[in-house]
Amino acid sequence: MLSSRLYYRFKPYLPWRLRMAARRVLARVQRRRSTQTWPINELAGRLPAGWPGWPDGKKFALVFTHDVEGVSGVAKCRQLMQLEQQLGFRSSFNFIPEGEYHVTAELRNELAHNGFEVGVHDLRHDGKLYWRREEFPENARSINGYLKDWHASGFRSGFMLHDRECLNDLEIEYDASTFDTDPFEPQPEGVNTIFPFWVPRPGGGGYVELPYTLPQDSTMFLVLQETSPEIWKRKLDWIVRRGGMALVNIHPDYLSFGGKKTEASEYPAALYEQFLNYIQENYRGQYWNALPREVARWYRKTCAPGADRPRAEAAAVPDESQTEIVRKNSLQGKRAAIVLYSYYATDPRPRREAEALQRAGMEVEVICLRPSPDSPWRQNLNGIEVFQMPLKRRRAGKLVYIAQYAWFLTCAFFVVSTRNFSRRYRLVHVHNMPDFLVFSALLARALGAKVILDLHDPMPELFRSIYGLPENHFIVRWLKKMERRSIAFADLVLTPNLAFKELFTSRSCGPGKIETVMNSPETTIFDPRKYPPGNGHPVADKPFVLMYHGLIVERHGLDLAIQAVAQLRTRIPGLRLHMYGEPTDYSKKIEAQVQELQLEGIVYSHGFKPLVEIAKDISKIDLGLIPNRLSSFTQINFPTRIFEYLAMHKPVLVPGTKGIRDYFHDDEILFFEAGNVADLAAKIEWAYQHPAELQNVMARGLEIYERNNWNAEEKRLVKLVTALIGDR
Repeated sequence: MLSSRLYYRFKPYLPWRLRMAARRVLARVQRRRSTQTWPINELAGRLPAGWPGWPDGKKFALVFTHDVEGVSGVAKCRQLMQLEQQLGFRSSFNFIPEGEYHVTAELRNELAHNGFEVGVHDLRHDGKLYWRREEFPENARSINGYLKDWHASGFRSGFMLHDRECLNDLEIEYDASTFDTDPFEPQPEGVNTIFPFWVPRPGGGGYVELPYTLPQDSTMFLVLQETSPEIWKRKLDWIVRRGGMALVNIHPDYLSFGGKKTEASEYPAALYEQFLNYIQENYRGQYWNALPREVARWYRKTCAPGADRPRAEAAAVPDESQTEIVRKNSLQGKRAAIVLYSYYATDPRPRREAEALQRAGMEVEVICLRPSPDSPWRQNLNGIEVFQMPLKRRRAGKLVYIAQYAWFLTCAFFVVSTRNFSRRYRLVHVHNMPDFLVFSALLARALGAKVILDLHDPMPELFRSIYGLPENHFIVRWLKKMERRSIAFADLVLTPNLAFKELFTSRSCGPGKIETVMNSPETTIFDPRKYPPGNGHPVADKPFVLMYHGLIVERHGLDLAIQAVAQLRTRIPGLRLHMYGEPTDYSKKIEAQVQELQLEGIVYSHGFKPLVEIAKDISKIDLGLIPNRLSSFTQINFPTRIFEYLAMHKPVLVPGTKGIRDYFHDDEILFFEAGNVADLAAKIEWAYQHPAELQNVMARGLEIYERNNWNAEEKRLVKLVTALIGDR
């Protein structure tokens, strides 16, 4: 920030060409470093939980915005408006209230009369808007005055600077000062989403954040000196596939109309026109071309209902809705820290729960591992602040695991404690493993925060399963002792299934302290309506497709599944097994086994894929496999993958273990004897020969899933948190 302040202090005295030359040199370095995250960051394409889809079934939203920076930009507004009108588009023009120009009421009214929008762009556009927090309330009063006079509802800071605490003072429906990914901006931390999201205000209310998701024209054509809109086209195609919001920011100042560039700071308007024609030619009828305020109002009404509803109006709604509003208000503006020894962006349970608390009105921060050295220490993911510790998780021996856990505990304790002094967390939600990570909340708890320990897995049983340890091994005894002490420290314990709950209550706590919140998949991702019907009933000229996805580790029994496939390849024509998961040391054993059994062309390994791709591939299969070996851990585990297959209306073959039988009877899912290759092969063959009966079993299992889907589990989680910390 110091370098940015120095830059903006001396910027008025530096020639444009000198500034641009420096930016281009720096941009070349930034571009090389950001090839994995710019212009496309795959993480930004995740569907938000509970996403309802765009209005009228449109594939994606298309939003055009224009920041007018100087006198030349004002002079070009009408030309730009006419260009977009001719091609059937509408946009928003953002003007600087106290900049080098004066925007007339005549121009603003003309834009509004033609169906365009007017927004407020910063105050003076000098890079100093957020320099002094104590002065911002005065700036906010000025900005709010212009918002009212111009009948504007949206705001964008100059240079895409953003400060959420300051923005709470603005009377806006939406802010557009962020982006999904853009390493070339002064604040390069993106929000990593191509969807709008809700930003709650302390004390109630909030606004919609609309990140731009296509690179700015100034970056494209002036800094990077691109000569075509190909990057826009490629990014747009990706956004369309993800069903997101394509929001682009065009500066009229930099457009050169008439086919000639007259200034070094211009680029041909024909490049923008080419992009508009590309949209029309390839996606006509598939997009919702909305003004920013229309997107914000739709999102507020559809995705954040009751967020600002007056008390009198709330009192008139039915009892169930009123309960939800009271629940939201009791958590509104309260702060929560979430701690996990994992990568937040790719760990489904912590991410689902964090977003659930955010939707309930809480301000959520996450302390987690950093996935790569290039990842920033701090970034915003879908409205949640994520702090990534400088430690990469490595699969190793027992003592190495414990050493890594201890170092992360130290880092998490420091971050939670220091931020708690200014943030005053009401909740610290800690995910195991390890259990003792809960002590990162030691100081926060002493200062009044409530602590939830989320026990994904029982560590003693998991370590026994991984390393073959006997029950009386000193590490197993130590892990049980840490489990008891960690649970005693927490105010509430969560765990994902009944068998885990029974285990923890039998040795570490009473049943009143622990609750279940199941690992149900996100309904917006695992939605069979998004994909055409898959293979369905097998026929002679079509493959019979099996699928496994998850960790590639020995306890999950993939080698048993491959042995079963080897037995069945002559009895089931077209038999195929597709495996998905990040490669591990165990993967080498699997590859060797496939070669030894000559199963190339029958067994396929696809590596890691994001959940969106997993859901799509599930839609194409005949039977999901969970071929677990029997161990002290798998006996009581309930794999989330069961619900992922059922959510996509696909049958699944599972081991007959306690953790699964707690939820399913024999006629509700297809069981095999865990660890028994012959029985596994027999049940696969039965599934092939009896497609109608298999579908009936799946339909009954689907009813179990629907009673425990994430919509229901999210309400349960919010209810538990409200009871723990909410106002009574």
